[in-house]
Amino acid sequence: MVLLLHSAVMLPLKEKDKPIIQKLLSAGCCARCVLRFCCVSVQAAYRKQPEVRLMLQTPDDYKSKDAAESETSEDPPNKRAKLETSITDVQSEEEAAAVVKSKDGDSRVCVVCLGILQGLCGTTQAIKVSEAVKAGNYEFDTLVLSVSLPAQLCVREHSCWLYVKKEVREKGLVLDKDDVIQVKEAFKWIMQGMVTKELGGIAVVTKVSPFEVSVEFTHPETDADCHFLAATCPDCFKPTKNKQSVFTRMAVVKALEKIPDAKFLKHYPCPPTQPTSSCSPQVQCLHVSVFVAGRYNKFCRSLPQTPWVIDGERRMESSVEELIAAPILSAFRADGFNFSSSGREDVDVRTLGNGRPFAMELLNPHKSRFSKEQMKQLQETINQSSDKIKVRDLQIVTREAMSRMKEGEEEKTKSYTALVWTQKPIQREDISFIDDIKDLTLDQKTPLRVLHRRALAVRQRAIHSMSTRFLDSHHFYLRLKTQAGTYIKEFVHGDFGRTIPNLCQLLKTDTDILELDVEVGERPPNPPPHPLMSPSSTSSTTPQPQPKQT
Repeated sequence: MVLLLHSAVMLPLKEKDKPIIQKLLSAGCCARCVLRFCCVSVQAAYRKQPEVRLMLQTPDDYKSKDAAESETSEDPPNKRAKLETSITDVQSEEEAAAVVKSKDGDSRVCVVCLGILQGLCGTTQAIKVSEAVKAGNYEFDTLVLSVSLPAQLCVREHSCWLYVKKEVREKGLVLDKDDVIQVKEAFKWIMQGMVTKELGGIAVVTKVSPFEVSVEFTHPETDADCHFLAATCPDCFKPTKNKQSVFTRMAVVKALEKIPDAKFLKHYPCPPTQPTSSCSPQVQCLHVSVFVAGRYNKFCRSLPQTPWVIDGERRMESSVEELIAAPILSAFRADGFNFSSSGREDVDVRTLGNGRPFAMELLNPHKSRFSKEQMKQLQETINQSSDKIKVRDLQIVTREAMSRMKEGEEEKTKSYTALVWTQKPIQREDISFIDDIKDLTLDQKTPLRVLHRRALAVRQRAIHSMSTRFLDSHHFYLRLKTQAGTYIKEFVHGDFGRTIPNLCQLLKTDTDILELDVEVGERPPNPPPHPLMSPSSTSSTTPQPQPKQT
């Protein structure tokens, strides 16, 4: 083994690596890709261009720089040595990496990495990354650098591997394709320190960070490199939702694992053809989602929970979701959100008591740190923005806490208060028997009003208890404690016999529901005015029944 020591960097190179290096150079590989295929895992070797050039200056004997300078030779140096030596004289590292001149004077872009490890991993690129981060004005302590490579890079690397594979076997080297250093690993080794420096010392970590900076490389010129795989391995390329191309990196890797070497070489050049341009990088920043949860009350009978749009036309000017989300979205400076709640109420149903639990996933928030005092102030901002809703217990929670909110919804018990109208006149004693009904089992066929969005089925639900309060000869209040998921309106009016039993059958008269409130938890100490419970309600002012919803 011959060790090359330069600037405290030791490159473990074996004498039998020499033919591989020469083949890679002749194929058009860049210096760093030569290191990768020689399985050099010394990170510092990739960071400084001089060390890489020094190794390639004297491929004949891998002697140290001092030894090389002390020697004289009657033979002229080979053209590759001239090439690499000329790069050493270039002052700019970017120019040295990006512009490699062949003997004919043409630009040479690496046939494997497509320029990623040449001019796209130096100071200039680190500055572009830091500028993108600063422009986003994110809150973060650390960041993780991720790299997305074009799928055709896998094909080119496979071709180059087959190109040196024969040499590897003949020399008896214990070397496998999986031992080759990945392009993205080499890129990170080079860039992490530079980005840290440009961001004033903020650490670029290798494992987990809530803030990710992604560098995505594309190279349209070589897109066709993957096309032959679709014919040779069609089962690996199937259209998937939200994917612009079937040639995803994972699909290409899978196809390359299946295709025999002989078949690959029949359809693809070995080594790969020389590209005329480098990859194009795009920098994107992404902060992990932040989850906010709380409880809301709804005091309006013309406010849907979510935006109500039918055939592209908005039916209500706002919604619970929007009234809550707008201030939160602004405060966290998030790009978007997902809203969910523990159950939902109809547009004309109020939500009282302690309120309905809700949670929001904030997508790519630029601000993510809030104290308890700041969350309390945000809650107050929401409550002051509208008298239609009120929020309480607003707080930042974990993803797991958000998912737990949805668990066991069907096992929960819900309390309701309904204003009921009867067709036939009633007396107080005509409804008193309802108070004694316990654990009444209902068979509810999917209501007509939700049949457009829910599957047709018969669902069993239980009414655990009921109580009544007589109002006048055609109206009374009905309080119910039911299993979550029970359709209260359909129990009252029967939904044309789709809910059995129903209140019409129990009272032997047509009944309908005029107003409905859902009460979650205990009632607050100072609830807002509740017209259903107003003692001034009389038969002359009682609302009249509305047509059944169909």
